Amino acid sequence: MKRTLLCLIAACVLASGQAAAADVGVSISIGEPGFYGRLDIGNYPQPQLIYAQPVVIRPARTVVYEPVYLRVPPGHARDWRDHCHRYDACSHPVYFVQDRWYNDVYAPRYREHHRERGDHPGKGYGKGHGKGNGKGHDRDR
Repeated sequence: MKRTLLCLIAACVLASGQAAAADVGVSISIGEPGFYGRLDIGNYPQPQLIYAQPVVIRPARTVVYEPVYLRVPPGHARDWRDHCHRYDACSHPVYFVQDRWYNDVYAPRYREHHRERGDHPGKGYGKGHGKGNGKGHDRDR
């Protein structure tokens, strides 16, 4: 009985390991609704911001960083100290763009610009991972 129970447990453990190995990733690019991360404002209209002043968690001692514009999930801007490391932006002055501006102004214009150039959103910009998890992989250095 004990041997049968142990075999059953071992089979369940092996099956769960195989199921975990079959995880499928989802890719979200700049210009899509689920994207969170850095935005290149460039020639875009002035963004609508969550806060008027930039937020800086750890001022850099020797380097003065240019401000960055970020779209972050709800709650990240409010608790920025807990999330800035995910975006590699704790030392940067950060402006948080409003979701409405991103969805209504930035994303449509970004998609249209890249459609005209024959680019795919995310291709050739940053690392192209675009997983939407806000870890700052979309930035150019």
